[in-house]
Amino acid sequence: MTDSTAYGTLETIDGRPALRFELLLAYPIERVWQAVSVPAELASFFPGAADWTPAKGEIIDLGGPILEVTEVDPPNRLAWVMAGQPQSFELTAAEGGCRLIFTHVIDDLPVAQTATGWETYLSRLEPHLAGTHLSDEQAHEPWREIHERYAERFDVDPEPGRRWAAEHLPSGGD
Repeated sequence: MTDSTAYGTLETIDGRPALRFELLLAYPIERVWQAVSVPAELASFFPGAADWTPAKGEIIDLGGPILEVTEVDPPNRLAWVMAGQPQSFELTAAEGGCRLIFTHVIDDLPVAQTATGWETYLSRLEPHLAGTHLSDEQAHEPWREIHERYAERFDVDPEPGRRWAAEHLPSGGD
């Protein structure tokens, strides 16, 4: 288990564009399940973490988008739909730890910007599991570089993400 860096791929699920991130983590599946399903832990690395049980059919109002939990199969799968877009964590035991796959059906979201955001947030999971903390600010430091890589890989216009970064991130190297 050496690769806890998430690199997103663009796929199609049921005819819809989806981002898929796979991480290999040197932690038991039960520990990773706890990190993705317990609200206090999830909030340390995941944006908009919900105060949930989680239980199938549970509906959470996040102050705008509604999240509905669609599947809970501890410690292997946790799925929900938010704003009509399915998202999920799928966990499998792997030699030396756990394989985590995070999937988000993105529909019309800007693909490079969305992939960069997820990679940024998922980069905070391994430090959390190790008992340390990677702040949101630290995780976002390489945002511009990561975004350019995704824009090139997915062959999309990088300008929307560049504009977002100019408006929301501290000035820094591009």
